[in-house]
Amino acid sequence: MSKKQQFNKILNELKVQAPLVHNITNYVVMNTTANALLAIGASPVMAHAIEEVEEITSIASALVINMGTLSPKWVEAMELAIKKANQLNIPVVFDPVGVGASSYRTKTALSIIEKYKPSVIRGNASEILALTQLSNKTKGVDSTISSENALNAAQELSKKLNSTIVISGAVDYIITGNLIDKVTKGKPIMAKVTGMGCTATSIIGSCIAVNQNYHVASYMAMELMGKAGNKAEKISKGTGSFQINFLDALYQISNKE
Repeated sequence: MSKKQQFNKILNELKVQAPLVHNITNYVVMNTTANALLAIGASPVMAHAIEEVEEITSIASALVINMGTLSPKWVEAMELAIKKANQLNIPVVFDPVGVGASSYRTKTALSIIEKYKPSVIRGNASEILALTQLSNKTKGVDSTISSENALNAAQELSKKLNSTIVISGAVDYIITGNLIDKVTKGKPIMAKVTGMGCTATSIIGSCIAVNQNYHVASYMAMELMGKAGNKAEKISKGTGSFQINFLDALYQISNKE
């Protein structure tokens, strides 16, 4: 099957299955990621109360863990949810937002990946390097290192955890062991809009919900992000209009116009 056929198959499955994607994510991006998931045909739920996360996870098709706005209660909720997901073989994508920026954030991220081994980890180059303890120099959500420089670290992490690693940047890399693919559709404006990386993580969550080949699903998710970003960039006057145009582009691509 060609990549174009795989891409169209995933888009079709998203519409047919409308997978429930459980997001334990941060306050900054909830609205953006929920709308992005709706645009491509998925069904988002944002539940983080410890009293309900296990129950919500048990009915979800995928779990997204995003540690953008950490607190002890949210960490507890994340762990309860990912334990339940692992018990039920529900795929998990983990976004280690800002790992390396503080000792609490780094300790939390390392604990999650070592104990629960997410199906997919998506981060920028600085975050991936921090996860492998090769760098502690990160500004947080903004990567100051090109994605190519984290390739070796991503391969090491992938083999250690038996997970797919996605490095996002001007060029996106998808790594599973020795298998490496890249998406070259990134636009500079995307780095100027908050939540684009978090949106990519949630879209990966929707794609791995409908395709059990996590490498292929992650690649197609980043293709979708890139296609929508390119489409939106051409008609946007700035970052504000880009956000709206990006959501429209996701919807149009997913519905094949």
